[in-house]
Parts: sequence; structure tokens; C-alpha cells
Amino acid sequence: MISQPLTAKDKHGSSSVNKQTFKYIGLLYHPKIPHSQDLAAEMLEFLEGLGISAWIGSGWDEAAVAGQAAHLEMLVTLGGDGSMLRAARMASRHGIPILGVNLGRLGFLAEVQPAEWVARFHQVLTGDYWVEERMMVHAECWREQETLGKYEALNDVVVSRGSLARVVRLSTYIDGGYLTTYVADGLILSTATGSTAYALAAGGPIVPPELKNMLLIPLAPHLSLERAIVLSKGSLVRVKVHTDHTAILTVDGQTEVELADGDWVQVVASPRVGRFIRLQDRAYFYRTLMQRLGLPFLEPEEA
Repeated sequence: MISQPLTAKDKHGSSSVNKQTFKYIGLLYHPKIPHSQDLAAEMLEFLEGLGISAWIGSGWDEAAVAGQAAHLEMLVTLGGDGSMLRAARMASRHGIPILGVNLGRLGFLAEVQPAEWVARFHQVLTGDYWVEERMMVHAECWREQETLGKYEALNDVVVSRGSLARVVRLSTYIDGGYLTTYVADGLILSTATGSTAYALAAGGPIVPPELKNMLLIPLAPHLSLERAIVLSKGSLVRVKVHTDHTAILTVDGQTEVELADGDWVQVVASPRVGRFIRLQDRAYFYRTLMQRLGLPFLEPEEA
């Protein structure tokens, strides 16, 4: 576990610039992006030149990361948002903050562009940053009294139809009370972080990352509730699957579990959080959102 950080006033007047000194940093490259590993090697040389220990590993090798995690004080991911999601699930167990270098397409979660990494590393190492904590969810799936699996997610948990183009029926309960039975292609249970991912594509609302609420968004509902719902903080959601074929539970778009008729999925806020190193001011989210959506973001005096 990393040590408790010190705080100081930053240039924007907020009071949470983290002054922790990093002594051991993990560099996670993307095994499917060739230049990712080369860039990680450059970063390793740079850090070691400053007297900082570093370790390079594949962001897909969870066993290797787990073997280093107890000693790591920061993780740098080189990839896209998928790399950030994978790293967040691994790092959250130990409270390790993550700095994302964007080698993907959108990069909602990443903070650094490849061409600026040297300057941004200097910024972090001199303590000019703050740490953003984002809610994660804990999901469990059950078949009668048997647990099929337990998972942590930063973006979303999705219960959906399988390969057949046929609806599933999803009886949904909030805090023990019956809500409705969705007749749909599926149901997204999203965090605020996930509101700019699959949930956004499905017509859900965009909510700021500091919120601790879950969102329910049906996928192609048929003659059933079609509106997205923002749940109260701390809500527990249970979904019972009714299907005559195989349904699927998907965690952060990266883990799949086959579900059968009568299976249950339960989702609640996780005790873990994703911790992200931020180098911009606290209004960065809306600026990044507009940029990633390809929309103009002009200050009033520029408009």
C-alpha cells in the first residue's frame, strides 16, 4: 500500500496537490501495440537516470503485475482506455495511482499524450498533480447456490443476449424492491466513468466522474421501460435472467461469463476505487469530453 500523501495549495487554489515522492514505478506496455514496449523502455531509462527504480511489464499479464503490486507506488499505462480499465482493476486492490499515456483512439481516461511524456513526468515527479478517485462496482453472478464469479469493474457490467438475435428478460430489483422486467437486448449497469463509454452509445446520460451513483440503461428495449435511470448512491441491484438460450455477463467489455435461465447477477458499489493522477485543473473532464466528441470547446471570451 502506498503511503499517505502530503497536500499543498496548487496553482488553481485547490488543496490536494499530492507531494508523494515515487521511488518504484511500474510501466505497463500494450502487447498489441509495437511501439508501446519501445516507449516503455525509453521511460525506464529516463526514470533510472533520475535514480528512480522502475519495472516494465505487459498490461495483459495480471500475474506479473500482481507479483510487483505490493511494492509499486505508481503505474504508468501505455495504451488506450482498455489498458486503463485493466490497470485500474489490478491497481485498485493496492490503492496504486495510475498515470495514462494515450496510445489509443479516444483516451477519455488517459492524461498524457506520447509527445509530451517527458515534461509530464517531470511535472509528476515534482509533485504538481492531484489524485482523482473514481467509483468502481463489485459484481457477482449466481446459479442457484453456486457462485459463478466475482468481479470488479470501473466502467460497467452488462447483462445481455448472446450470439442469437433474441431478447432476454431481466427481472430487476433495486435494494430488494422490484423495479421492472426489461425485455431487451440487455441491460447496462454503469458507473459515472462508464457513462462516456457503452452507456453513452446506448443513449444514457453523461455524469461527472466524482459521482458515486450507478446508471441503469436498457439496450434496445421492446415494449418495456426504455429510459435510463440514475440510482441513489449505495444502491444494490439484482437482476434475474430469463432466457431460452445463452445470455452473457460482460465486465468492462473485457471479461465474459455465460449465463443460463434463472441465473442472478448482483451489482453494488465496490469498496475499491480507481485512483488516477491528474495534471490538469479540476474542470478537465468537460474539456476532455468536448474534445473527444469532436465538438468545439471555447471559453466565453473566445466565442
